[in-house]
Amino acid sequence: MNSTAKPWISRRTFLRGTGVAMALPYLEAMMPQSVFAAPVPAAPTRMGMFYFGTGMNMRQFWPERSGVDAASSRILKPLEKHRGSFTAINGTYLNEGGGHDGAYPFSTSIAKGKKQQRSPDQIAAAAIGSETRFASLQLSVDRGTNYGSQALATISWNEQGVPLAAENDPKAIFDKLFRPDTQAEKSQEKNEFRRRRSILDLVRDDAQQLARKLGKTDRDQLDQYYNSVRELEQSLARRVEWADTPKPSIETDSLHGTYDKKMAGPEGNGDYLYDDYAKLMYDLIALAFQTDSTRVVSYVVRKELAGGVYPEFNVSQGYHSLSHHGNDPQSLEELARVDTIYMQHWAYLLDRLKSIREGDSTLLDRTLLGLSSGMGFEHSKNNLPTVLSGGMGLGVKHHGHLQLEQEVPLASLWQTMLDRVGVPVADHFQDSPGTIAALVG
Repeated sequence: MNSTAKPWISRRTFLRGTGVAMALPYLEAMMPQSVFAAPVPAAPTRMGMFYFGTGMNMRQFWPERSGVDAASSRILKPLEKHRGSFTAINGTYLNEGGGHDGAYPFSTSIAKGKKQQRSPDQIAAAAIGSETRFASLQLSVDRGTNYGSQALATISWNEQGVPLAAENDPKAIFDKLFRPDTQAEKSQEKNEFRRRRSILDLVRDDAQQLARKLGKTDRDQLDQYYNSVRELEQSLARRVEWADTPKPSIETDSLHGTYDKKMAGPEGNGDYLYDDYAKLMYDLIALAFQTDSTRVVSYVVRKELAGGVYPEFNVSQGYHSLSHHGNDPQSLEELARVDTIYMQHWAYLLDRLKSIREGDSTLLDRTLLGLSSGMGFEHSKNNLPTVLSGGMGLGVKHHGHLQLEQEVPLASLWQTMLDRVGVPVADHFQDSPGTIAALVG
């Protein structure tokens, strides 16, 4: 190829400063420069799998009618502005789901207690993650795996069927994405958040030199990216500041139990609003995709059994207790209220991905996000709360509310997503009869 046809910035270019390397988003300057060059390469494809434990209030989840123009249900109402970019899929089930062991078969179709197999996110990671720093990211509201318990903290399994540990601390995830790795570099940058030194300050000279060579479109995109990083750093810095602020001393003799266990995630923490936590995690996912740090994410947004509700939700019981509603009107109302809050956060993630330009499209256009649960309503393995979002640039046909003519295993959603992000799978994928034709037709 003629040298003039080559992009003058490599897709793997980093901004560098003392002890840090900051990945760049997808820019026009990374495309071939000659009009006689090969076709402009598309931005990479991405995929995310999201687990919402303990199902949802399905009575207020499905719209009354099908189709892209159907009026939104109460729980899906926050997604209204993304009409045309998502599909609520009515008719998925987990053959081994139901009850509180549904996180185990969620991504593999294999029941708890049996040898697991490689999950779809890891299949994707092997195929489309080789060019990224992290082949995949495993996130959760709880750290580790919790393997063996019903409150599984991960939905990712490697080729040997071993669960992959998840991370729940936004600061740890940010550090993983942007902070130095070696002990010497870590020592040099010790307490950087407390000194309020931004990673953007450390790469400023490199960034300014780059900006002078870019066109207006690329400069605007970089400014948007820098603002996102700066805002996220400020949010994390506020958490660090409060963590260092001593709390009032109190007498503990009359308290039940001890309260000295440090928890970075929201479950059992109470140190900050879940709304802040949820948005931090979704911001990190958007940044990880935008910088091509990874192309594959799994996230346990809500575990089974424990947690799932927070003080600001203003409900009377935990999520699990609400799910055992016994047709009590207040419990059903509170359950729908909580589910709607989670969908508001989901809409926030879609907002972030849609706001990020990549050439002639957006990050959301080339990203497929699938959410569901290990159970439907009242602990059933049928009628799962399944939503597919994004991927309009990947040949996905969205329906708003899709009522399937015949129920299909949840594995059909994963197979469809893998197909759309360009990952070939075997003819017999888990217990799926094939891709969901209505989504790709």
